[in-house]
Amino acid sequence: MKRRDAREALFVLLYEMSFNTPEELEETILKAKENREIDDAYILQSIHGIYEHLDEIDEKISAHARGWSLERLSRTTLAIMRISVYEMHYAEIPYTISINEAVEIAKKYDHDQAPTFINGILNAIATASGLKNKV
Repeated sequence: MKRRDAREALFVLLYEMSFNTPEELEETILKAKENREIDDAYILQSIHGIYEHLDEIDEKISAHARGWSLERLSRTTLAIMRISVYEMHYAEIPYTISINEAVEIAKKYDHDQAPTFINGILNAIATASGLKNKV
């Protein structure tokens, strides 16, 4: 599976989880495996990693989404940003790739203003985290 396809599958799974409790993660994964291809190692590592670091990821998003609480963000927007923040900070994916992929997913699945909004917040997170200063 190509990485972009895996990211989209991860996005769909994370979006589904926004309607469930964290305790239902394994059950949601099992149901998803029955209906579509999600056995990719990237997807499974990432969904578990996102939930392992969810509080830290959400803190980073909250700190840079000025005027927007997490509850005000659409589930789609939040899922996209959670993936990117996880990739940048815990999966060691270069921030430029992660942000670009987040914007592309937003163009496909979110509202018209979402790509610009997501790009701004994720760039602010990358800057504040010092990721842009690394060579």
